[in-house]
Amino acid sequence: MVKRYRIVMSLGVGALVISALLAIGIGHFSIGQEEIIRAFLQKPTAANASIILWNVRMPRIVMSIIAGSGLAAAGLSFQSLFANPLATPDTLGTAQGASFGAALGILFGWKAGFIQSLALLCGILAVLLVFTVTSSLGKGGSRFIVTVILAGMVISTLFGALVSLLKYMADPQDQLPAITFWLMGGFSGITKRSLMFSFPMIITGIVVLYALRFRLNVLSLSEEEAISLGTSVPLLRALVILFASGITASIVAVCGVIGWVGLLIPHMARMLVGNDMRRCMPTSIVLGGLFLLWTDTLARTVAVAEIPVSIFTAVIGAPVFIILLRKTGGIRA
Repeated sequence: MVKRYRIVMSLGVGALVISALLAIGIGHFSIGQEEIIRAFLQKPTAANASIILWNVRMPRIVMSIIAGSGLAAAGLSFQSLFANPLATPDTLGTAQGASFGAALGILFGWKAGFIQSLALLCGILAVLLVFTVTSSLGKGGSRFIVTVILAGMVISTLFGALVSLLKYMADPQDQLPAITFWLMGGFSGITKRSLMFSFPMIITGIVVLYALRFRLNVLSLSEEEAISLGTSVPLLRALVILFASGITASIVAVCGVIGWVGLLIPHMARMLVGNDMRRCMPTSIVLGGLFLLWTDTLARTVAVAEIPVSIFTAVIGAPVFIILLRKTGGIRA
């Protein structure tokens, strides 16, 4: 399995680098490889090519890669933490909370930076509400985990209803379309500023979850066995929830809701390299970035008008997930 893991990672990293280089030149405004090389070498290029490369394509490509990696890492961590193969980055209502914040900002007519900040704060608020509801149950045991999941479902439903209320109140000529298209998810609005807004928290979250991959294996044991191995289970759970939710909130704040990545990619990684988190986590990070880079490239090139990337992730993700189910004979956490 170790040899297979090395092969998968080598192919995955190679494909990610090549795909990113190709994606730079692909689009309705094609940029030749010579122009790309000149731009990277800081040599004079065509004015339009340079502007599109540095202000549009590069921020978008970087964001799609780190968003895919972050969602995959968060989804895998939650599936391990909650011992639930259907857990996603939105298990605790983070995405719906951030969606409410963004819809509220659009309704107020705020600028993009304030909308993103409010979305991030509301995403964090959703997680805090979940733990406020479950705070009286202690910090351990299967009952606590189940209750956290149920509380997350309730908070997610609550914020979903509030988003529907804001859409009902919005101006149908201006605000309602803006809210609707934002909720569809995509990278069309990514700029250098929005990338720098979300980049630190996403990268920090990915690094922390990657560093915890050894400890995440312990969560498959009983709490008594984990403690006997020197692991503070409540602290581990708190760190996973904090950083996985931070990743999700940061991505939703600037990109909208993007589904399927955090559910599909961890299962693909398990099928390729097994259940050991030491191998599964880095594989998920690479495959998540590659998957969302490809889907975003398709979304902006397959039609004259850009298609929201979340539509592609669902259209591609659902059939692939069904194929995985048939090949593995069922879901394995």
